[in-house]
Order: sequence, then C-alpha cells, then structure tokens
Amino acid sequence: MQPRTGISAHKRLDDLSDFGAELDMIEELGVDAIELPIYDMDIVVGGKIRQAQLAMLKTACAGRGVDYSVHGPLAINFMDEAWRLPRHFEVLKASLEISAEVGAENYVIHAGLMPQQQAEGVAAGYERQRDWLAKGGDLARDLGLTLCVETLFGGYEGRQLASTPSRLAAELAMIGHPNVMATLDFSHAHLNLDFLGRRDDFVDEVAALAPFARHLHVHDSFGRQDDIWMFTEGERVAYGHGDLHLPVGWGDIPWEMLMAECAFPADVLFNIELKPRYWYAARETVAATKRLAGMARIGAEAEAA
Repeated sequence: MQPRTGISAHKRLDDLSDFGAELDMIEELGVDAIELPIYDMDIVVGGKIRQAQLAMLKTACAGRGVDYSVHGPLAINFMDEAWRLPRHFEVLKASLEISAEVGAENYVIHAGLMPQQQAEGVAAGYERQRDWLAKGGDLARDLGLTLCVETLFGGYEGRQLASTPSRLAAELAMIGHPNVMATLDFSHAHLNLDFLGRRDDFVDEVAALAPFARHLHVHDSFGRQDDIWMFTEGERVAYGHGDLHLPVGWGDIPWEMLMAECAFPADVLFNIELKPRYWYAARETVAATKRLAGMARIGAEAEAA
C-alpha cells in the first residue's frame, strides 16, 4: 500500500474564523492528511490551553476525511539550559493535549540546538535532550500520539550545533521509546550537511535516519547557506540560498536516489511543507510527492529499534 501524502496548512485570520476555508482548499488537493500549525494559533497562552481558541480549531477540523498531524512550537528546545527545560516541557504538554483533542497521530517537535562548545558541554546537551524527550514520549504514549523529532540546521542566533541525521538516529536509538520517532526534513538535512562541509554525505545520512522517520517534511532547496544579505525572497530563490520550502523538483535534492536508498517505516507520512508564496504550485507538488511516495521503499518499523 502506498504511503500517505499530506500537506501543511497555513493560518489565515488570527481568530481562526476562516481556518475551515483553508482546510477546504487543502482537501480539494486530494491529500490524505493535513499538518496543523498550532505553533502560530494562540491556543497555548503562558503554557495553558485557551479553550475558546481550541474550540475554533476543533470546529474547523471536525467531520473531514483526512488524518491530522500537528507541528508544535518551534522554540521547544531540550538542549537549552537546564533551568529552562521545565518551561519547555509545560508548553510541550499543552501542545500534545491539543493534538490529542483534534485527533492527530504525529506531533512534530524540533530537535535541539545549542552553541558550539567543548565536548563535555555537547555531551551534556544531548543527555538533557534524551531525558526530556523520553518524558515527552511517555506523555505522547498516554495521549495516543507519536513525538516526531525534526532534523534542523545550525545558525539560529548563534546556536550552530544541530544534529546530523545519523546523530539524531543514534540519539533516538539510545532513547529507545516507541513513541519517540523522527520527522525527516530533507531540506533541513541538506542545509546542515552543507554547513558542515559534508554535502557528499547527504544520501547516506538521510538513509541512516529513514527507518525512524514516521513523518517526513517534503520541500525542495539547494542546501546553500543564507549568508548574503537579500532584499526580497525572490532574490533568495535566484541565488538558491536558505530554507526556501520550494515545490518538489525546483531545487537539487536527489529525490529519486533517496527513494531508492532509504527504507521508511510502514506508516510513514509524506507531508509537504510549501511556503504560501508557492501555493500556486501546490497541485503539481502534491502529484510529484505522491509519485515519490509510490517509489518509496517501506521497511518494518522494527528496523529502527
């Protein structure tokens, strides 16, 4: 059976009164699933759930013939300073509860970031992340969710250290929790390996994480650093710089090679993340992604254990 294909929704009005129209438009694309951007919906306020706003989201989502996943707050970072981790966990807990309320199955959380530092500091950051992701996995299990840890790239406000796909795979193996898996963002991995001077390792690195990747973020780029001042987004596209979230086939990610070399879990979801700027190409991107899903090698999820 071919893996499912989904796409990420975008918030329109802040009060979510027109979010149903966004979901209507997405359903017309013929996808199997929709990723909900609750990180930008004002549903979690000070670590607590704002019930009126959650009710708006649930109303928009109700009665549709699609599966749901959720992208939680991007700022959650379990490599952060130890004293701040309970605050991150408070936001995670509220976000997971919201995800369960809308019937989601996968919850996307970013992998940790931290400044480059000596080995002992790096090891301590990874240990903090393993401990708190395991706690998050317990919460996810109790709510019927899977915590899917997303590959990132360095460069956010001095936090240059981001896990390569193979390192994230090793960390997930050490955690060993059935409800803590991966979100494999191909473009993020491309950017990270370019930053590290390891572009030639891209396919092997992605293949190392693929058996853990229950959730995929599918969008294209050139893996080039966003290191020149640009005036418009169009200039970034002209140079091919940064995390562009382009339609599949516009960048240089070797999609067919990846499908040949990677073995994904049986329940993997190919979720498209397309910038609103390129929504005019959404239908062709869905078709291209469905073609990739049809080429994908599906292995037993037990291979990730």
